Amino acid sequence: MIVNTMPQDLAPIPELYVSYESAQKLKAEAGELVSHDLSLRQICDLELLMNGGFNPLKGFLSEADYNGVVDNMRLADGALWPMPITLDVTDTFADKVTIGQDIALRDQEGVILATMTVTDKWVPNKAHEAEKVYGANDSAHPAVNYLHNTAGNVYLGGPITGIQQPVHYDFRGRRDTPNELRALFRKLGWRKVVAFQTRNPLHRAHQELTFRAAREAQANLLIHPVVGMTKPGDIDHFTRVRCYEAVLDQYPSATTTMSLLNLAMRMAGPREAVWHGLIRKNHGCTHFIVGRDHAGPGKNSAGQDFYGPYDAQDLFRQHQDEMGIEMVDFKQMVYVQDRAQYEPADEIADKDKVTILDISGTELRRRLAEGLDIPEWFSFPQVVEELRKSRPARAKQGFTVFFTGFSGSGKSTIANALVVKLMEMGGRPVTLLDGDIVRKNLSSELGFSKEHRDLNIRRIGYVASEITKNGGIAICAPIAPYATTRRAVREDVEQFGAFVEIHVSTSIEECERRDRKGLYKLARAGKIAEFTGISDPYDVPTHPELSLDTENMTVDTCAHQVILKLESMGLIKG
Repeated sequence: MIVNTMPQDLAPIPELYVSYESAQKLKAEAGELVSHDLSLRQICDLELLMNGGFNPLKGFLSEADYNGVVDNMRLADGALWPMPITLDVTDTFADKVTIGQDIALRDQEGVILATMTVTDKWVPNKAHEAEKVYGANDSAHPAVNYLHNTAGNVYLGGPITGIQQPVHYDFRGRRDTPNELRALFRKLGWRKVVAFQTRNPLHRAHQELTFRAAREAQANLLIHPVVGMTKPGDIDHFTRVRCYEAVLDQYPSATTTMSLLNLAMRMAGPREAVWHGLIRKNHGCTHFIVGRDHAGPGKNSAGQDFYGPYDAQDLFRQHQDEMGIEMVDFKQMVYVQDRAQYEPADEIADKDKVTILDISGTELRRRLAEGLDIPEWFSFPQVVEELRKSRPARAKQGFTVFFTGFSGSGKSTIANALVVKLMEMGGRPVTLLDGDIVRKNLSSELGFSKEHRDLNIRRIGYVASEITKNGGIAICAPIAPYATTRRAVREDVEQFGAFVEIHVSTSIEECERRDRKGLYKLARAGKIAEFTGISDPYDVPTHPELSLDTENMTVDTCAHQVILKLESMGLIKG
């Protein structure tokens, strides 16, 4: 007798959704509950909680689960889980919520996606979380920066009841839940599936790598790119998915499929690799490709890599038996010109006798920025075409020039001179977002508290990012005293083009001597509270693209220095 048993990895996994009828009833009742408006990251997390991608989690972590995950990658019941999945909220919202209360979780349009029973409420030690989860309490790490400067101060934990999944209007046919992928693999008869995680476009080396990984594991291939939240500055997911679709026909359709994963990455290196493995196991995969410096965030504040190149592979290897998914370790693929093929760098026996070619990510970005040739041995023409559409040469892109410095340092004067010089050159529209202009037209209702000054700068950043996205030049000249807010504006703008920070480094003494508006005098007399440089701090930029000292240079010379800097960056033609 033949027994047709279903492989464990393809059996349906638990989801947190209620039935359609129950959801309608629950949605009506949830309208009366206290509501939390989810951030983009929380929406990504909630979707994967509800559809089983984060199985065995039943909701946002309780305090006991959180402590176990942070300290030793284990839930309170001992199950392996490396990443804290927490519902962070503001102090104000936390004060409205009591233990045992149900709250409604809404998307950014106000649609109720789920309800949550609050079982835990606590103030986490974020420095400890940063050290344990990300390896360092260093704000150069994007997730640590998020933890300290974006996430709320209070965490809520408790089980989730799913009402409906978040709505995606893009690439709907490419988005699959874990159970939809498992059903597809069952239908196709795929018993072994190797997943390839990527947040970058696919080039020829990636294709060769994935072919080899599938061959090595004797498995079918799932290309499983992240389209939720990746590292600030990454290429947008719309461009990336068009790139993936452009090269899918280079893969054998009978053994390869692609699905999009709405995950908010943390760039947590070793822990992230284990997390990615567990998520792919939930999606029905048996193997997972782990790369060199997998999900690494780049350099720390000291200019060193956050993680060793093979730390992620080592941690994954330690836990793969327990996880039930096998690692295929990434091999660095290089192009051997003499044989016109890609080969693993560490397997080329005659490397002294052949010509080895490779293009780093940095070099690729430079070539795109400068409109230089990208050879066909490196990437597919269709991919390059898509990249050039969304990332034209720098001299054709929008960009933002962001002046920062004390009141009276000369920011506005230089900005005005720069605007005139750029308009004289022509080619792109130029918009001046001076502190006083913005205060009058965008922020007239705001005061001068730290919260309101931050909000004012974020508004300037939003407008600048929109101008940059649409190919214009934004010239901003606020005081912008806080480094964290300037960094947030940089991240907003760099999604679409270059951000050029210029520190007008005129001393406070010189600014006070100029004091045309008499503001310093009033601040010294205590008549203006929280005045930058007198009663409120100014975070001096550590790595601005340019510093200008107006005490020893004319306005025209300063503006010319900025023009030279923009030329050297390829943003304007000399």
